Amino acid sequence: MSTFKSCAVLLVIAAFAAGPATAQDKPAADTKPDVSLSDNRPDAQLTPEEKAERDGRKACKVEICSAFRSKQATGRDISCDIVKSWRKEQLNKLVGKLKVTWPYEGVRCSSKVNLKRADLMKAMSDPKLELQLDPHSVSCVVNRDKEPATEIKLDFSPKVMFENGKAKSAEINWGKIEAPTLIKSALWTATAADNTANILSGTLVEDINDFIGKKCDEVKDQWATKQ
Repeated sequence: MSTFKSCAVLLVIAAFAAGPATAQDKPAADTKPDVSLSDNRPDAQLTPEEKAERDGRKACKVEICSAFRSKQATGRDISCDIVKSWRKEQLNKLVGKLKVTWPYEGVRCSSKVNLKRADLMKAMSDPKLELQLDPHSVSCVVNRDKEPATEIKLDFSPKVMFENGKAKSAEINWGKIEAPTLIKSALWTATAADNTANILSGTLVEDINDFIGKKCDEVKDQWATKQ
């Protein structure tokens, strides 16, 4: 598949990494893109920058879990700066799952996650709740071997329907795209298709429920002290 399709795949994955669904850095099944490749290596193999990124994502995970699982109605809203880097060899493995080749060097994606604590608590306590999240943006710097780095930005406004404490349906609602013309064309095609057919809904629902359950249990000792 084309170079530009591989960029579209990466940015979609990065958008998931920016939100509550995958802030947990979990390993994924073979049938889904693995967004946590950089976190499965021993500390000795991580650069200081990669360690700092991982610790930042974990801190965000604890804050989100404390809101979803807390029984107290008070607490500050969540604001996290999420940063995630992929090395070239990781990207080859990541996009290779979708039979796409990666033609560039490493990539560094970032986003600011803003979530209202009261909304996350209501999602767990109300029989039914449609949770419309504030607009978010993800920005990725793509390094290239013989050319200047390229920056890609994409906006999205997720909406999730909860019933009895579980996500039942979800929409990513892709918005504005900023990218070089050819890459932007591929991204527009991919995001427009998802906005119309909601292709990624099942993946997002599964990841949210996995995060609220198993992944929050993994850091229970840390978020439980916040109650």
